[in-house]
Amino acid sequence: MAEHDKDFIEYVVKNIVDYPDDVQLERTIDDRGVLLTLSVNPEDMGKIIGKAGGTAKAIRTLLRVLGAKDDARYNLKIVDPEGSERANAAAQRDESQDQDEAPADEPEQTEDVPTEEASSDEDDVEAIKKKAREGLDDLDMDI
Repeated sequence: MAEHDKDFIEYVVKNIVDYPDDVQLERTIDDRGVLLTLSVNPEDMGKIIGKAGGTAKAIRTLLRVLGAKDDARYNLKIVDPEGSERANAAAQRDESQDQDEAPADEPEQTEDVPTEEASSDEDDVEAIKKKAREGLDDLDMDI
């Protein structure tokens, strides 16, 4: 069976990230279907996950559409690399839990961070769909 699923997702991801040469996609098949394991540069994790997971969800939706066409089940696993912002944040949380807690009678200090207006998840999904359609034209595939 051709690995057009892997080629398609690799094309989409490489057009989203800043470091396309660092994109690695591994394809394995088991009794539950095809598993695509994606690794990217740690600095690109935010772009792949997207706001509230929107980009990752859109990529998985594209895989489901491809699976419907191929009568197959596809799953995408995104590897959280060492050194990514998420991995660093998790490590910092673990370190802070190991340190002594502040006394209970002192209120915890919080910092007000202004929220930024961001494009909606629908705009992100539409942009990915547009890139995917362009990629399909390049790959001579129809979905």
